Amino acid sequence: MTEASGRVVATERGRDLILVRSLSLSDTEAWAHLTESELTETWFGPWEGDRRVGGTVRVRMRFEDHEPEITMKVLACEAPRFLALLSDEEVGAWRLELHLEADGDDCLLTFVHHLTPDDEVGEIGPGWEYYLDLLVASTEGTERPGFDQYYPELREAYLAM
Repeated sequence: MTEASGRVVATERGRDLILVRSLSLSDTEAWAHLTESELTETWFGPWEGDRRVGGTVRVRMRFEDHEPEITMKVLACEAPRFLALLSDEEVGAWRLELHLEADGDDCLLTFVHHLTPDDEVGEIGPGWEYYLDLLVASTEGTERPGFDQYYPELREAYLAM
């Protein structure tokens, strides 16, 4: 069984869900997996649109039933270290940050989801665990996990945070 690796921390603005993954890539290779459509397609979904700061992209969530599309606004982009996004209201207007840091020959990804009071961490936490493990599987060429390994198994662990 998969274990919850994330943590929920109190902030001045509320709560943040933070998850960390080590990627067997350089920071520039990891950045490509976060920003290039043909690579994001392998773990999240392909996108099209204006990826400049202030622009919006439309992402097809390839690993969800019916592959829904969501809009993400680019709030900040500092290659190859930091990306901040805001999703559309369809999924809850999520504010997300992705931080990359070189770690020897590898790269450390810190993923932050700024939670709102209405966000259901018992649903959100397992979902991001799944997607970040899809990223790791994609970059390492290993078997993709199934969502049923994460939900509902991790729901209670996240609710307890």
